[in-house]
Amino acid sequence: MTDLNGITVVALEQAVAAPYASGKLAQAGARVIKVERPGGDFARGYDRLVHGQSAYFVWLNHGKESAVLDLKKADDLELMRAMVAQADVFIQNLAPGAVTRLGLDMAALRAAHPDLITCSISGYGEDGPMRDAKAYDLLIQAETGLAGITGGPEGPSRVGVSVSDIAAGMTAHAAILQALFARERHGGGRHIAVSLFQATVDWMNVPYLQHRYGGKTPGRPGLKHPTIAPYGAFACGDGRLLLISIQNEPEWHRLCDIFLGDADFAEDARFLDNSARVANRDQLDARFATAFGERDRAANIELLTQAGIAFGRVSDLDDLATHPQRTLLSVQTDDGPVELLAPDGIVGRGGHVPALGADTTRIRDEFGGE
Repeated sequence: MTDLNGITVVALEQAVAAPYASGKLAQAGARVIKVERPGGDFARGYDRLVHGQSAYFVWLNHGKESAVLDLKKADDLELMRAMVAQADVFIQNLAPGAVTRLGLDMAALRAAHPDLITCSISGYGEDGPMRDAKAYDLLIQAETGLAGITGGPEGPSRVGVSVSDIAAGMTAHAAILQALFARERHGGGRHIAVSLFQATVDWMNVPYLQHRYGGKTPGRPGLKHPTIAPYGAFACGDGRLLLISIQNEPEWHRLCDIFLGDADFAEDARFLDNSARVANRDQLDARFATAFGERDRAANIELLTQAGIAFGRVSDLDDLATHPQRTLLSVQTDDGPVELLAPDGIVGRGGHVPALGADTTRIRDEFGGE
């Protein structure tokens, strides 16, 4: 991808959120210089499961350059300033206040370089009573109420991936692209402040609005939708799970007629509309549990397809690895190629996953450091 060729991004980053944002820019053709502390981005050590490297690091950092700088040293700090002076975008997600204490105040950098786009990613934002609090993904899932509506009746749970980090990274990526577009049209940079908390809170608007205005507090329904029925997972006769979703009344009638073989069930007063079905979910689910259990998953899929009903197999990671819809992105590491699951819009080969400090000498020479 070459859409962002000519754009230079300096990323003083670690962990997930900022590397996600800069990684998307790298995949679009931007030059991304990842500045790491002498010990390296601590995400390098999260695991050693991908050719001896961290799965997180390989996923988020291919296609970048790595420069190791000790910003507490005057020479390295000056080199960093020289890099930022020639950059289009400067991203950082250090601990609250750390970048300013290092001497890289964002407002001062933009005053010196009016076309610079700066982006700070934090746990709770730059204002408010918790602005100085450190935060990580699972803490934010808990703090925002996301964990409280995730899981089953036995208790709250985390989402199985780092969704708050990813939400912040996605938000930052979109805001940076918007700022680049605005600069192209009108000139001038801007500052972007993104927090894990606010990015996740935005995703919480539906349960929040239902609770505040409708008095409906979502429970923890597990693999069931909290406000639509039937919409959930059922065990087939072979023990495999299928999840179905009914979105409107014509689908409900077809499900009863074709899948259950009982058109009259759709007219039962307990199930006449979605609100009634949710109120009587236990009886509804019992009927469908019996029906799903009478056939194996393949036979159930055949009937659901015939009825035009949306369904999803409850897949494990082996299923995902062979899923017919998945596409792959090949990236290179020093120890061999890795196939990542590819996002939409980017299919083919990715960049190289940089070794720690692999580009430090060249970058020092380029930007005038010693």
